[in-house]
Amino acid sequence: MQVTEKEADEIIQPIRKTDLIYQIEDKPPFSEAIFAGFQHLLAIFVAIITPPLIISRALNFSAETTGFLVSMALLASGISTFIQCRRFGPVGCGLLCIQGTSFSFIGALTASFAAKGDMTEAAILAAIFGVCIAASPVEMIVSRLLKYTKKIITPLVSGIVVTMIGLSLIKVAIISCGGGFGAMGVEGAKGFGSPQNLGLAALVLVSIIILNGIKNKYIRMSSIIIGIIIGYVASYFMGWIDFSNMGEIGAFTIPQPFKYGLGFDLSAFVAVAIIYFITSIEAYGDITANSMIGGEPIEGPKFMKRVQGGVLADGINSAIAGVFNSFPNSIFAQNNGLIQLTGVASRRVGYYIAVFLVLLSAFPFIGGIFSIMPEPVLGGATLLMFGTVAASGVRIIASQNIDRKAILVLAVSFACGLGVELVPDILLQMPTWVKGIFASGITTGGVVAIIANVVIRVKE
Repeated sequence: MQVTEKEADEIIQPIRKTDLIYQIEDKPPFSEAIFAGFQHLLAIFVAIITPPLIISRALNFSAETTGFLVSMALLASGISTFIQCRRFGPVGCGLLCIQGTSFSFIGALTASFAAKGDMTEAAILAAIFGVCIAASPVEMIVSRLLKYTKKIITPLVSGIVVTMIGLSLIKVAIISCGGGFGAMGVEGAKGFGSPQNLGLAALVLVSIIILNGIKNKYIRMSSIIIGIIIGYVASYFMGWIDFSNMGEIGAFTIPQPFKYGLGFDLSAFVAVAIIYFITSIEAYGDITANSMIGGEPIEGPKFMKRVQGGVLADGINSAIAGVFNSFPNSIFAQNNGLIQLTGVASRRVGYYIAVFLVLLSAFPFIGGIFSIMPEPVLGGATLLMFGTVAASGVRIIASQNIDRKAILVLAVSFACGLGVELVPDILLQMPTWVKGIFASGITTGGVVAIIANVVIRVKE
């Protein structure tokens, strides 16, 4: 008996209750879609601009170049998000998956080019973007092979990756709650871990939890933004928001494809290509979590199409980002947590988010308002969201049969992934390229999970 693709999905997909206000294919009213999109924007803005800021500082780029790279990161993220949510043929997952500048490539790019002091700023950027474009087909190829790797990249593996993503991001959120890296070594109220910083973060966190527990859908949808506004206002009265430097920000940015030309570096190419493979696994995990939150199947033909389209879009979008002088893009895990908190999973919200990002790229002054937001305000909001991401990974793992082999795979994956996160100096004497790739607990945990899932054999 022949079973259609739709029937197969219905058989595979468990009956799952969701408490979503708007599901994936729903069309929220314009005002509600804008509101939900704005909350996602608040959650991702700093994350999008941070990688170009870190890379620019590590490689000593000028302030003008840094500003341009930040604007291009926002533009590339807007284009990528629209492609991912809208889905063009086989490209895109058709979910509310937000894309932004990936943190995974920072170590490899800075390590590869920091020592090249004889190269000009333009030559370094040309080589970086050339390498990122040249290596992006790795993800495109992986996307086509995913259906043949079901025994390798299983829901258990993707659950481990999603959990590791959440647990790793919690570290970032905690640092923000304490005041951020800039507060480390500082004395007084703005010093790292001061009662004022922690109190501000706690104010935002508690506000969001209380608001999210209210039945009114509008209050629930606005819980993140209201919590951040409460923290923003509180920090203003504390004298922690300074608008005086806003006048130094440029008025308008015009995109210039291939502004720095294209170059190449073989050692950087190898490192970046490996990271593209890892980010394809991260994308697999993020799409799995997004599908589960949205009440969609996490197995079967429909799910596989989503994953293949999402990973393919990841690779294509990273190539597009390189064209527009930006760094590789990847699906942001933190937005999965926001979907669960707000109850809005409609992919059409992604269209508004894409427009917001493109507009922000053209008007850097608007982005400056977000960039001066105190770290603890953002930390209080992201701490809850990142915890929700980790919880989504646990749900995926819990949906599987946890036998002795699964226990061993979980144990070794979390041990290695969290081990690198907790004690990064364990890689201190390793080659630079190894440190660049495996410094991330997500990368380490993901690679170990794949290898362990294939290698470990248990005789029952």
